[in-house]
Parts: sequence; C-alpha cells; structure tokens
Amino acid sequence: MKNIVLCGFMGCGKSTVGKRLAARLHMTFTDMDSYIEEQAGRTISAIFEQDGEAAFREAEHRACVALGQEQGLVIATGGGAVLRPDNVEALRANGTVVFLNVDVQTVLKRLKNDTSRPLLQRPDKEDAVRTLMQQRLPLYRAAAAVTVDADADADAVAATIEACLSSI
Repeated sequence: MKNIVLCGFMGCGKSTVGKRLAARLHMTFTDMDSYIEEQAGRTISAIFEQDGEAAFREAEHRACVALGQEQGLVIATGGGAVLRPDNVEALRANGTVVFLNVDVQTVLKRLKNDTSRPLLQRPDKEDAVRTLMQQRLPLYRAAAAVTVDADADADAVAATIEACLSSI
C-alpha cells in the first residue's frame, strides 16, 4: 500500500489531520519530526541550536529516504521537507503527496502560543510566516499530486483527502 505524504506550512495541520486520516484508512501515522527526534535522541530545537539548520535538513533528508521506503504510512512531513528535490523524490517513490494549504491568518492563529518552532522565534512572527510561505508555496504545489484546503477542522480535511485519493 502506498504511503500518503502530507506536506505544507507549519501549523497547517499535518500531524492532526494525519492522525485522523490514518485512523480512517487503517494506516499507520508517522510524524517525521518525531521520527527525527527519536533517531537523533534530542529535540528539533536542540538540533537547530547545537548543530544548525543544515544539520537538521540532513537529518530530515535521511528521514525522507527511510520513510519513503516504507509502506502503508500516513507521513506528516516537516514544513521544510520539500525544500530539497531529493526529499520529494524519495517521498514520491512510494507515496502520494498531499499539500495542506492554509492562509497566513490560520497559521498565526494556530501557532499563536507555540514556542517550539525555531524558524518562528522572532519578534515579528507574521513577517516570518509571510516570507517563508511565499518561498515555500511553489515548492509545496510542485511536490503535491493533490492540494486540499486545510483551513477547516481536521476531520473535514481528512474526509476531503480520503475522497480526493479515491478518485486518483
């Protein structure tokens, strides 16, 4: 069974929707950031702080390759996983990539009190979100076989993805 790979900006609901989708489809949910933390024995924030973003992106690449070889997973990627074309290629090898699209205001609302995201630990989160989204949006769209509006609640988004995938 092919994997379903959820991509999109941080706060778009990849983990929340992914868990609901996996339950609906009787698949196994895997959160890539948790997988990376387990492999590294420390948090994403610690990897960024101690080794820098480049080291994190390398760990993320290894996770894309490893998880891309599995079957029957719903994978919630990190928000930057599609920054590298070889990550997209690894995830597409045995999976269908679904882009969860949200607007800037939804991201800001969902991440209002979140302090775990290193790239948003800045005084002006809104500018950071807008800049990063502008850079990443074309990459998410290019990576995905399916794009879904993810501003709705998680159950509705999971149902929409299930319907979209059944027509592919």
